[in-house]
Amino acid sequence: MKLFYCFVAVVLLNVIACCVRGYQLKAAYSTRQKLLENQDDTLHMFVDKLPNMPKVYGYSYVHGVPKPKHIAVGMFMKKWKFHRDLPPTTVFAFGTSPEEATVPGPTIEALDSVPTYVTWENHLPHKHILPWDPTIPTAIPNRGVPTAVHLHGGIQSPQSDGNPLAWFTANFSETGPAWSRRTYTYPNQHQLPGNLWYHDHALGLTRTNLLVGLLGAYVVRSPEEEAPLGVPTGKFDRHLMIFDRTFNKDGSVYVNTTGVNPNIHPIWQPEYFGDTILVNGRAWPYLKVQRRKYRFRILNACNARYLNLSLSNGMALTQLASDSAYLPHPITLTSVLLAPAEIADVVVDFSESTTRKVALINDAVYPFPHGDPPDSRTGKVMMFLVKSAGRAPLAHDMDNSRVPQDLITYPSAVCNEAVKTRYIVFYEYGGSTGAPTHLYINGRRFEDPATEKPAVGSTEVWKVINLTPDNHPLHIHLAVFQAVEQRELVGVEEFMGCMTVENDALKCNVSKHARGQVVPVPMNERTWKNVVKMAPSFMTTVVVKFEFVHCKEPYPFDATAYPGYVYHCHILDHEDNSMMRPLVLVPK
Repeated sequence: MKLFYCFVAVVLLNVIACCVRGYQLKAAYSTRQKLLENQDDTLHMFVDKLPNMPKVYGYSYVHGVPKPKHIAVGMFMKKWKFHRDLPPTTVFAFGTSPEEATVPGPTIEALDSVPTYVTWENHLPHKHILPWDPTIPTAIPNRGVPTAVHLHGGIQSPQSDGNPLAWFTANFSETGPAWSRRTYTYPNQHQLPGNLWYHDHALGLTRTNLLVGLLGAYVVRSPEEEAPLGVPTGKFDRHLMIFDRTFNKDGSVYVNTTGVNPNIHPIWQPEYFGDTILVNGRAWPYLKVQRRKYRFRILNACNARYLNLSLSNGMALTQLASDSAYLPHPITLTSVLLAPAEIADVVVDFSESTTRKVALINDAVYPFPHGDPPDSRTGKVMMFLVKSAGRAPLAHDMDNSRVPQDLITYPSAVCNEAVKTRYIVFYEYGGSTGAPTHLYINGRRFEDPATEKPAVGSTEVWKVINLTPDNHPLHIHLAVFQAVEQRELVGVEEFMGCMTVENDALKCNVSKHARGQVVPVPMNERTWKNVVKMAPSFMTTVVVKFEFVHCKEPYPFDATAYPGYVYHCHILDHEDNSMMRPLVLVPK
């Protein structure tokens, strides 16, 4: 009888979760309005120019031949202007020096098969800018701000992966149990040409450290493969790193200091949603564009907010790549949905614009997919100012670029190549109020021993079952993966009740429940990715490769070494508490 009441309680808590989330958002917004009264009138949109982040090259040329290079990138506390009319904000910023440090950090340019060596230097103070919650699994040194830098989408050794337990404080005075080296090696070998990014990954502090600025872009280029495509290059090839923040009147980053279950977690909240949209470190910037094609590498760097991006005049977005891999063919879209940490590489042809002003807008609800629509602030991202028609372009602005019919084709995701099938289950747990207290994968904590131990060079099928009300962006370190089926669950309450006790999809007769409608995987996501969206009440089947997808070369490092890797939800508030699991590779 006690088990029955347990089933009922769990089901009811999950059923009301969406309603509770809505209440939390409204309560947080009310508190915010009282604290920041009249700020809406002080920050005007589209008054700051879109910054172009500085570049740091991870290679050098010697007699015309590219050679590996060692670079040092520090993390510094400094002041940063996010808006013309906002006082300078104290941030943590990446850069080669305090003066050169920016938010986001410099774009690191790498070449395929040419290693880059980076020493990540922590120059941060003894105390964090923001409050953080020690009741969730967290790196807690005696003093100092712990950091662990992860190259998201990179294929690198465990020691260079930025494991959450490989944290370090200023001058490496304190280090986490998995820390082993000051300089990381990024082989860039057989790395698909495309878009990656780097960010802090310290245990329990990822959401906090990113809120104050620790993120930046990383690009792997392959001139031999990419030059024949003919897509826009140079100054017509731009990064758009989008994230949301809320600011106090003094310019400081605002976070709510009271958790949704303060008796359990005094500060932690299930999602952070800011009311100001920033691109490349400026609030609602503008960019003057020629009447020609531009390439935009768009990253959703929000902690929790999904972005559904479109252009205000209905112009097309032609997508070339998703995350770090090209698509086989360009996909023409009117909007692009990006989960946190997801990247869309698109071309926009402004010669087709019928308006002088073109806004990049967002209409994704939050939390996604069952939340509220964005308001007048969060529904706008940036503005493009299109050059007047009739003016002859200068020679260096002539548009000789194109969008080819074919891009780069990689081997397909094939389920029958898999040596193992795993069930990966997402759970959300609630307190007495129904508000979340923590989130687990497969009912286990991050600290629990690894249960996923794939063989190096293997292909697996993961059937990811989402028993929470949220869409979760799944990210697997080292591996690349591709969704092949999204199937709705039926009889979810019955299945959830069984899973809460058994935590075993086969024992709970998953085949009885995974027989709802099949939603096609979007065409623009049918490539090898490092983030895949997991819809609520769905079982998403993904093919996971622990090898290079386009060749049979072995990894140029020991992927079985300590401390291994991790996989997690990339909603940072979920990842930190504690929707992350260790991933240990074993010899083939």
